[in-house]
Amino acid sequence: MAKDKDAEMRVDEALEDAGLEARVYELGFHLDPELPIEEVKKAYQMVRGLIESKGAVVVEGEPQKVQLAYTISRQAHSGEAGRRDFDSAYFAWVVYETTAENHAEIISAASADKPIIRFIDLLTTKDAARHSAEMREIFLKTTERVENPEEVAVAELDAALEHVIV
Repeated sequence: MAKDKDAEMRVDEALEDAGLEARVYELGFHLDPELPIEEVKKAYQMVRGLIESKGAVVVEGEPQKVQLAYTISRQAHSGEAGRRDFDSAYFAWVVYETTAENHAEIISAASADKPIIRFIDLLTTKDAARHSAEMREIFLKTTERVENPEEVAVAELDAALEHVIV
């Protein structure tokens, strides 16, 4: 019995300490696509500033307008009537390190932020976040080279046809 009680006390102490230990989180969020670009940047900077005040930014991706894979329908905020549907949004993400207490404050603020139409928050690691950022950079560089895939395919076909022996 004494061993069980000691084990329970160690678990309780570990849980209390876990709230004080810094962990790495990734907050990905969609911003309202109807906002002017200045307001998008301002909304992003407000989220980033809050995160910086509560922890340390590890890596980030500034807002970029994206076409959504499916329509997001959201209840309008107070003062607005009905629902709004979104087929596109500005997507941004921030990987940060903070305590569980500060993390809860960040999530609460993201939930209350009107320009944010949807967000996801994940537990991650610094290495995984940096690797993801590197892969994204490689992807962006690759897609910049291939501006129009149809033109590239036509050019490759023309080059192949030049070498065909009739």
